[in-house]
Amino acid sequence: MGLQVKSSDDFRLNYERIAGSPEFKQLIAAKKRFTIGTTLFFLFFSLLLPILAFYTDVLTIQIAGSITWGWIFAFSQFAMTWSVCHLYVKKAGEFDDMAKRVLETEIKRSKVKNGY
Repeated sequence: MGLQVKSSDDFRLNYERIAGSPEFKQLIAAKKRFTIGTTLFFLFFSLLLPILAFYTDVLTIQIAGSITWGWIFAFSQFAMTWSVCHLYVKKAGEFDDMAKRVLETEIKRSKVKNGY
């Protein structure tokens, strides 16, 4: 996976123009939204267990037999981590596609501008 840009001695990309393009800014904004939102959710969910354990008795309530909400919540963190990982892999593919389109657009612009 990942992006590959073929380089040539007589063809150079203008990275300043790429960074200023609306497509690139859209890519960066999408990545930032995803990263910040996912990180905040992950931190909130992860820190909720010790907060509930230290400051409430919610996690000591028994559900069935000796199984408490504490065990359910602790094991749900595995599911949450796997879900976030799966979501990240899926979004990374989308971001790679967006980055590829940005580069293809810039290559077309550069070729037209330089007469290739």
